[in-house]
Amino acid sequence: MHQMTLAEIARGLADKKFSSEELTKVLLARITQLDPQINSFISLTEELALEQAKAADVRRANGESGALLGAPIAHKDLFCTQGIRTSCGSKMLDNFKAPYDATVVSKLAAAGTVTLGKTNMDEFAMGSASESSWYGAVKNPWNLEHVPGGSSGGSAAAVAARLLPAATATDTGGSIRQPAAFTNLTGLKPTYGRVSRWGMIAYASSLDQGGPLARTAEDCAILLQGMAGFDPNDSTSIDEPVPDYAAGLNGSLQGLRIGVPKEYFGAGLDPRIADLIQNSIKELQKLGAVIKDISLPNMQHAIPAYYVIAPAEASSNLSRFDGVRFGHRCADPKNLEDLYKRSRGEGFGPEVQRRIMVGAYALSAGYYDAYYLKAQKIRRLVKNDFMTAFNEVDIILGPTTPNPAWKLGAKNSDPVAAYLEDVYTITANLAGLPGLSMPAGFVDGLPVGVQLLAPYFQEGRLLNVAHQYQLNTDWHTRTPTGF
Repeated sequence: MHQMTLAEIARGLADKKFSSEELTKVLLARITQLDPQINSFISLTEELALEQAKAADVRRANGESGALLGAPIAHKDLFCTQGIRTSCGSKMLDNFKAPYDATVVSKLAAAGTVTLGKTNMDEFAMGSASESSWYGAVKNPWNLEHVPGGSSGGSAAAVAARLLPAATATDTGGSIRQPAAFTNLTGLKPTYGRVSRWGMIAYASSLDQGGPLARTAEDCAILLQGMAGFDPNDSTSIDEPVPDYAAGLNGSLQGLRIGVPKEYFGAGLDPRIADLIQNSIKELQKLGAVIKDISLPNMQHAIPAYYVIAPAEASSNLSRFDGVRFGHRCADPKNLEDLYKRSRGEGFGPEVQRRIMVGAYALSAGYYDAYYLKAQKIRRLVKNDFMTAFNEVDIILGPTTPNPAWKLGAKNSDPVAAYLEDVYTITANLAGLPGLSMPAGFVDGLPVGVQLLAPYFQEGRLLNVAHQYQLNTDWHTRTPTGF
C-alpha cells in the first residue's frame, strides 16, 4: 500500500479494494517504524488521522466521491492546525497549539484528507537544508548522510521514503522545488496568491506560497486542486477561477515553446547536472516541444536582492514573538527589556537570529534606500525579464539546483554557500511566478531535478508538461533503498 500514488489510492478507495482506515493504519505503523532514521515528523496525529479516515469511509459509503476523500497526507509544521502543536521547527513555538485551522488545512480536511501529522522543517522556514530545526536535522532517504533540502525537507523526506503519498509545503525562495529535486519528487510552487496564506506562519509575506509535494505531476495536480482558490481572509489571495488541473494533464506538447536561459549554464553549475538537463530537453523535443535560447540578464542580481527583501520582511514578521503574548518566555525576567532579549535569544536559533539582524539593518534609518529600496527595484527588473521572455516562449526550463544534495553539516560554517544553492529558484518568488521541479536523473546516487517556470496562473501548463515527461521517463518511479 505504501508504494501507491495519490491517484492510485483514489482509484483503490473508489473500487473498495481497501478502506481509508486500513491504509491509514498501515502508514502510521510505517512512520513509527522508519521515521526515526530520517526525522521527517515533528508531531504524529494518530487519533485525529483514524477519526478522519473513519469519517471518510462513511462518506464514501454514503455515495460521496473525490480524489482526496480518504487520502492520507501531512502538513508542513507552519500550517496552523487547531488544537495541535504548530511549531515552525522552533523552540519559540514549541508549546504553541493553534486555536484555528489554516485555510489550506480546512480546505483539504473538507475534501476528506487524513492528516497523519506535522512535518519537520528549517526553523521558521529559513534554510535550504532542514538542518536548522529545533527538533534536529532531517535526513535524505536517498543517503542518510546528506540533507533533503529545505525548508520543506520534512515533507519531502517523508514522501520520498514512502511514509505517505503527498504532503503540503511552502516555498519562499525554492523551499518546495529544491527539496523535490534533492529527494526525487515533483514539487510545485503556485503563482503568488493562488493558495491562501491565511494561517500559514509567515517568513517573508511577499514571497511565501504554499503548494504540493508528491511523487508525480498527477498527484500534485490532485493536491493543488484541494489547496487552491480565493480566500477573503487573505488580502493577497487572488480571485481567479481554479481550473481542473487533472483534466489538463493529457494535452499535447506539439509546438510548445520552451525557453532555455543562457545564464542557467554558467560557472557554478555541476556539469553532470547540465548533461541531465540536456537529456530532459531532448525528451521534451521528442514530444514535439520547440527549444529556444533566451536571456534573463538580471538573474545575477537576484540572490543579493532576495537576501535583503526576505530578511527585512522576516524581521518585521517575527517581531511579534516577544515572550509576551504566546510562544517561548524566558524564566524570571528582571524587567521588560530583559524579557524581550532573553525570550527571543533563547527561542530563536542562529539562522533565524542572523536573518532578523540582516533585515533590521536593511530597514534601519540611513540604509533603507541603499539596500531595501534598491532590492525592490532589482525585483522589478527580474520580473520584467520574465515578462519579456514569456512574449517569446510558453515555459522556461533549467536546473532546479546547481549541485546535488550536500552532506549534513557541510555548509553550516558558510551560510552564503548555502544561499547560493537557491540561485535558480528565488527568481520565481521575486516575480511571483509558478514553478515546478520534477525528477531528471541521478548524480552519485543522489537525485537531480529539472525546473519549469510559466506565466502567472499557468500551473496547469507546468503540470501538463511534467506529466507528459513522466509518461515517457521513469526517474520519478525510483525508490530509495531501504524504504
